[in-house]
Order: sequence, then structure tokens, then C-alpha cells
Amino acid sequence: MSETDQLARRFEADRPHLRAVAHRMLGSAAEAEDAVQEAWLRLSRSDTSAVANLTGWLTTVVSRVCLDMLRARAARREDGAGLPETPAGEQTHPESEALLADAIGPALLVVLDTLTPGERLAFVLHDLFAVPFPEIAEIAGCSPAAARQLASRARRKVQGREAEEDRVRSRTVVEAFLAASRGGDFAALLALLDPEVVLRADAAAVRFGASELLRGADAVAGTFSGRARHARPALLDGEPGLVWAPGGTPRVAFAFTVAGGRITGIEQIAEPAELGAMAVILLGD
Repeated sequence: MSETDQLARRFEADRPHLRAVAHRMLGSAAEAEDAVQEAWLRLSRSDTSAVANLTGWLTTVVSRVCLDMLRARAARREDGAGLPETPAGEQTHPESEALLADAIGPALLVVLDTLTPGERLAFVLHDLFAVPFPEIAEIAGCSPAAARQLASRARRKVQGREAEEDRVRSRTVVEAFLAASRGGDFAALLALLDPEVVLRADAAAVRFGASELLRGADAVAGTFSGRARHARPALLDGEPGLVWAPGGTPRVAFAFTVAGGRITGIEQIAEPAELGAMAVILLGD
């Protein structure tokens, strides 16, 4: 077997890893294939006899190629806002894009496009592939400290976007719960409640007539079905909830815990001290 054949075989062994790095960096299967092919061309023209870690060397090469492509993409956006990202005639790969969304999550896939090229490079390599910051710094042309800061900024953006999307999903569930409660739609309430949902009420709410503790979707749905006509959507310390606020003054708050699109817990809060300490923003009904 010739030296070129051996190198090609070694490259093919690393191709899935390189494709994964490039796909997450670029978010495009077609562009990822281009980046990997460019890495092969550079490998075939290079003397790698002294390279101890060829996988690491190839990861560095494909990352640099991706960084150049991200920078070129950003420049196109600045020079021609609104122009399509995909050149005319280039085919997309829906199956590959779906696999990428499944691998890293649709929310993360969306937020990656909001990062700068340097932030995306640092976040993908460090947080998704555990590449050390000194190696990332060499690729990005900055210091390790600056590479760490790039990853940190990217992480804050990712976490902030994911948290906001979680709040939007929770608000949708809470508003659907309110509509079902007002309409007495028992089946819709059951669909929104986790089978093991827990409803807790503080002492002041119990004095208003609430049950201190209820467990199970049937019991909780029965409590709310046909009621909550005077409740209003609100943000409770920034999280979606409901309040009873006659005259605009919160008297009872309902704080929700939502997981997997269903309500797993509801806290009924009526103690004046707790309500006073809570940031309550009334929303449109």
C-alpha cells in the first residue's frame, strides 16, 4: 500500500469526527462536506511525518477552514443584508439538517447562528468537543484567556436564549390552562397536567377555601374546571403564572412548574408578605 493510500485510509477513519465538527460549526451539511474536503486537500499537500496526533491536526485544520467560512458568511451578511445564505443551485440536505437538530437541539441550533464566528468556534470546540483553550486560541489567533472569554460569552447567549424559549413554552401552557379552566374543559385540563401534578396552597390561600395539598391530574383538574374566570396571566418573578388581582392589586398568585410541555406543580400563594416580595407583572388577558 502506498503512502498516499495509507494517508487516505487514515483520513477516512477520521472523516465522521471531522464532519461532526464542521457540521456543528457551520450548521450546513453541504458546507461541512466542503470544509472536510478542503482539510483532505491540505493534508495531501502537507508533510505530516512529524505529526504525533493526526486527528488533532485534522481537527485544527477543519476548524480553521470553518472559521474562514463563518467569517466570509458574516461579511456577506454585512455587505448584503437579506441575501440568501445558500448559493443558487446548491442543494440542501433536510435529513442531515434534521439529524443535526436532533444531535444538539433545535434551540441551540438557532442560537448558534446569533454568535460571532469566534464565539461559535470557541463554544463548539470547547463545550461540544472538549478541545482545550490553548488549542482553540491557536486556531482563532488569540490568547487562551481571550478564547475562554469567547466561549463564556457564547455560553451566556446560549443559556439566555434557551431560558427565554423555555419561558415562552411555559407561558403558552399556562395560558392554555387558564382558557381550559374558564371554559370548564376538563379533558383539556387533563391533557395539560402531568398525571402526578401537585397543587399546594399556603396558609392564607387555605383560609380563602383552597385545599392545602392535592395530588394527581384528576383532582387538580376538578379543582380548576369552570373556575379562574377572574384570574389574569402574569409574570411572577419573571416566570409565567396567573394572579387574582381585583382592582389591579394581586391577592392570590398561582406559580406553575412546567416540564415537557405539561404542568407538574402549582403553588397557590396568598400570604401578603410573599406577594409583596414577588415581582408581579400583569399581562394582557
